[in-house]
Amino acid sequence: MQQCPHEWPIRIYYEDTDMQGIVYYANYLKYLERARTEFLRQRGVEQDELIESHQIAFAVRTVQMEYLKPAKFNDQLIVQTRVESLKRASLIFHQSIIRNDPNHEIINTANIKVACLDADTMRVKVIPKTLIERLL
Repeated sequence: MQQCPHEWPIRIYYEDTDMQGIVYYANYLKYLERARTEFLRQRGVEQDELIESHQIAFAVRTVQMEYLKPAKFNDQLIVQTRVESLKRASLIFHQSIIRNDPNHEIINTANIKVACLDADTMRVKVIPKTLIERLL
């Protein structure tokens, strides 16, 4: 399943880095989460509205991530997000973090599996067709 990736720009702040001025590894998860939220928002999907109106919540099930190059204080980056695969009750996002420069060097890649859950019972729930159409 190929689609043009959604792009979300970020800048690295001092608070994101360790003593060496390099992004602390766990912060990449924050960037990826924010980019997935913006990916959904661009498609008219607000996660709080999904919970309120459809009792649907998304939860990260697995993360596979590769750290290829370090990001440093004041770097400007782009998080690219696309749906890699879609099943009845889960989807896999492929995300890349690239430098926001002419070379677009890839510094991080991740595959994030997200499960669709019933917000009340926290049990697996089939993704509604109307939501699938927005995601693709």
